[in-house]
Amino acid sequence: MDVYTHPLPDPPLPLLVTGLTGVSGYNAFRYFYDRYPGQVVGIRQSNNWPLTGNGIVPCDAEDVVGLTELFRHHRFRSVLNCAGNCALKSCELDPDMAWRLNLTCLRTLLHVAAQSASPIRLVHLSIDLVFSGTGQGWHTESDTTDPVTVYGKSMAAAEHLVSLAFPDAAILRISLPMGVSYSGHAGAIDWIQSRFKQNKPATLYFDEVRTPTYTDCLNRVCQHVLARPIVGLFHAGGPRRLSLFEIAQIVNRVGGYNPDHLIGCPRIEAGPMPPRAGNVSMDSTRLAGILGFAPFDPWPLPPEFVPTDRHWHYNRPAGEKNSPELLARILYRNPRPI
Repeated sequence: MDVYTHPLPDPPLPLLVTGLTGVSGYNAFRYFYDRYPGQVVGIRQSNNWPLTGNGIVPCDAEDVVGLTELFRHHRFRSVLNCAGNCALKSCELDPDMAWRLNLTCLRTLLHVAAQSASPIRLVHLSIDLVFSGTGQGWHTESDTTDPVTVYGKSMAAAEHLVSLAFPDAAILRISLPMGVSYSGHAGAIDWIQSRFKQNKPATLYFDEVRTPTYTDCLNRVCQHVLARPIVGLFHAGGPRRLSLFEIAQIVNRVGGYNPDHLIGCPRIEAGPMPPRAGNVSMDSTRLAGILGFAPFDPWPLPPEFVPTDRHWHYNRPAGEKNSPELLARILYRNPRPI
């Protein structure tokens, strides 16, 4: 049994989803709102006026009064916190901004949730970049965090804050969530594809290794964790680990783009800004054990689109009809028949 065949329990409703500007938050909000229309609210910063739609309300994350009124009005029973600024270079150049968005705003949310008239079920999303990746990867939850970026340091501190303020919460460390974004440029696929679309080079690293997941799988995992009394820290990475260069190879070939535009290098050649992590792949065995099923399909699902060497993206077998449309069908979405 896996995440698609295991019966889905209903989470406590109404549900608040934060972090809609990110890939994980945007896809989670759309997923839950479609399943529970009128019982799910997503918040976005008040100055982000292009992000609109049913269930989306403007409310600044640091606005105690506004958040308090939102909780009072909707009487939330659960919160899925996907908020955080993951722009590595921006966080390095403006650490005050990074700590404010990734920690101070979280403290405000936790304070307001703790004052709620009803108990709140909290699931908080963290990130694999709380590790430096200097080892062999497949990190477990017992491994010591040692982030190399301001972003990673602020997210590690956020985990600690959640565990202290909400000891009954669940913390899921995710990797690269693969899905659409509201803006079209917030995700890993977005940036890589945008370079190829413009016939510009994209430089990715041979030795930064992640465990990406389809957001289609992650949404269902979040539903199970919200609905069940699961407490503590869990890794939520996919079963297939890929370097950033391999991810770009996949985007390049599946999208049918010019292979000459993909450039690979070791991360040491990337320069000091921002610092790059190494092999931060995660072992999600503990999550699978507590859920009782395999939480994630591999990304990408079709095994024929998994690179075998550094020149794999040049290999275009006769009859392989690659295109941006195919990319949208099998990389942004899980193509598995349900």
